[in-house]
Amino acid sequence: MALAIVHHPSYAAELPTGHRFPMGKYAALARNLRDEGLLTSENEQLAYPVTRETLLGAHDATYVDAVLNLSLNEAEEKQLGLPLTQTIVERARHAVGGTCLAAELALRHGIACNSAGGTHHAYHAQGRGFCMFNDVAVAIRLLQAQGKIQRAMVIDLDVHQGDGTAQIFANDPSVFTFSVHAENNFPLQKQASDLDFGLEDGSQDEAYMLWLRHLTVRAIKRFRPDIVFFNAGVDIHRDDKLGRLAVSDLGLYAREFFVVQTVRSAGLPLVGVIGGGYSDNVETLSRRHAILFRVADQFG
Repeated sequence: MALAIVHHPSYAAELPTGHRFPMGKYAALARNLRDEGLLTSENEQLAYPVTRETLLGAHDATYVDAVLNLSLNEAEEKQLGLPLTQTIVERARHAVGGTCLAAELALRHGIACNSAGGTHHAYHAQGRGFCMFNDVAVAIRLLQAQGKIQRAMVIDLDVHQGDGTAQIFANDPSVFTFSVHAENNFPLQKQASDLDFGLEDGSQDEAYMLWLRHLTVRAIKRFRPDIVFFNAGVDIHRDDKLGRLAVSDLGLYAREFFVVQTVRSAGLPLVGVIGGGYSDNVETLSRRHAILFRVADQFG
């Protein structure tokens, strides 16, 4: 069976000219996946906009309502890093709904990917770092509320620590948060995940994979989750504008293959989200993100 891929045109929302967030990568990723035959009319699943009630599973009601009503104050909008417009809000709602749908599909088929998601800097009551809502946290809480899972693991391999996810699930033994990131990168003040490993600036493929292999296998055996969410941010790449690591294209492929193979070999459902990646060339950037889908398709 072909890999289930969740997508929606609204993922590529309009931003002001010159904005530093590479919004064009979402449309470019979809084009690349279609060109490679990985995204077709048969396996494409259309994301739905998440409801307010579902968002409240992971987020504070006052914050959610301020976003939905377009009433964040200037300081809050600045911290978010995105303009608070109806289009941007609808994009966020669809991206979160996309991860929720991918989680449902992963439980059914073993693996599924969202062509957005990984907004791990969103806290319970605060958006920050281009992250309005925490899609993975919302999806986990939804599955738990529906009684479909009890325990979830988040393997966050974006170059930036998954601080929002760690904050939302702090002191919650039902969710294991695991982050491998650049220690000296954003956020300066880290939150405590269940397992954190900060890499030195300039770390390359060999060092990255050495620690990842050791820590991932140990974490899965220790926690025994019902489902795993994989944030496959490509900002660990040596050419990324906001990364401080030096992983190559081959290193990205090795990472994706190791995580997917390890999780699926353990018999666990896997949800892939794309996380961060920053470049002025969205075509090059989208090809890095596409590696997750090429690998996942081998296990679909």
